[in-house]
Amino acid sequence: MRLLNRLVWSLVTLLGTATLIFILTSVIPGDVARIVAGPKATPEVLRQVRQRYHLDDPVLLRLGHYYVQLLHGDLGHSFVTDQPVAQAILTRLPLTAALCATAVVMWMLVAVHVGVLTAKFRGSPFDRAILVLATISLSLPAFWLARMFQYSFAYKLGWFPVAAFHGFEHLLLPGATLATLYAGYYARFIHTSMVEVMDTPYVRAARAKGTSETTVLFHHALRNAMIPVVTILGMDIAGLLGGVLFTEHVFALPGIGTLAVQSVFTLDVPVIMGTVMFSATMVVAANLVVDLLYRRIDPRIKDAH
Repeated sequence: MRLLNRLVWSLVTLLGTATLIFILTSVIPGDVARIVAGPKATPEVLRQVRQRYHLDDPVLLRLGHYYVQLLHGDLGHSFVTDQPVAQAILTRLPLTAALCATAVVMWMLVAVHVGVLTAKFRGSPFDRAILVLATISLSLPAFWLARMFQYSFAYKLGWFPVAAFHGFEHLLLPGATLATLYAGYYARFIHTSMVEVMDTPYVRAARAKGTSETTVLFHHALRNAMIPVVTILGMDIAGLLGGVLFTEHVFALPGIGTLAVQSVFTLDVPVIMGTVMFSATMVVAANLVVDLLYRRIDPRIKDAH
């Protein structure tokens, strides 16, 4: 029953998102038919464009038509390239997924070790220094950090490719950019969860049995401290898959984020709507998956319902 309720609310969320997107794109200033056909289009061409995209239909009728399209998995066609939006997104998804995976591996490797160490030495100068660095990393604008990394490590030092994508090495610097933004937050999150877990009876019992401190920290404490981290990680991965806008755009990576930015510049309304709906769907799906995983990881959640 609880899963059914989650499914219903997920569908309501997606329906609300679709409605909001439709309303926002409907009030964009300018003649959409003129944008599609070009400034020199004849009245007859403009009439055909309006007919094709139902631009002269009443708003409610257009909204209903949009709902029907979504139910059939049809996100429309790009005004600029006439390519199906779903196809454009799926074509760029593997690169965005690869960038997300690279970034997640980087920031979790850093966050787990830093979070455990700061929990072990909580209250120390090391712990406070990490807290300051984590706060700074959370405050950095993504586009600025990407430009700084690109200029410093790619252009000046030549350690990484400057832009474009021709192999895995082109993902390392963009991945490091995203990892820098997220690592501090996850390190503090793991730190907080570790502090709570380290005072539990089973951790004290493991220490009393003479278990090494490394085993206590990384096997007994970290294993349980990671349970709440799974929820946030699932949401962040879904958000990244929806399109890492500025990072992809700065490094000229042909992913979903770059597609979304370009669609805004060209007022390609179907692509704008499609990328936002894809991102929303990923977040909603992640919510469901994380909820199921959470209940599998921690049996106490099952017992509470």
